[in-house]
Amino acid sequence: MNKIELICIGCPMGCPLTVEMDNGEVVSVTGNTCNRGDVYARKEVTNPTRIVTSSVRINGGTLAAVSCKTAADIPKGKIFDIARELKDVEVNAPVHIGDVLVKNVAGTGVDIIATKNVLSV
Repeated sequence: MNKIELICIGCPMGCPLTVEMDNGEVVSVTGNTCNRGDVYARKEVTNPTRIVTSSVRINGGTLAAVSCKTAADIPKGKIFDIARELKDVEVNAPVHIGDVLVKNVAGTGVDIIATKNVLSV
C-alpha cells in the first residue's frame, strides 16, 4: 500500500489529503471536507491536468501582448510543449475575450483563448 499526501486546490479550504493506493488504484481518500477534495485527489494521482495561462504577442494592438489560457485542462506533461509552441505565436488586433488564438495547441485537442480585449491602434 502506497500513501500520497496532497493539499487540495478544489476550494479555498486547502484540506490536507491522504490518498492510499494499491497497484496504481485509489483505495481511499481522507482529509477532505467536501466532495471536491475526493474528486481532485483521485484525478491528481491518476491523471493530473492543468489549465495553462500565458500571453502571446499581438500586432497592431494597443498592447504588445494579450493574455491567454487553455480553454480546458490539459495533461500536466504537455505544459512545456504548449509553452514552446506559444513563444512563436503572434496574432493581429483586435482581439476579444474568448477568441481562439491557437487551435489544438500541442496536439492536445484544446484551444488557446484570449482572456483580455485588445483594440487596434
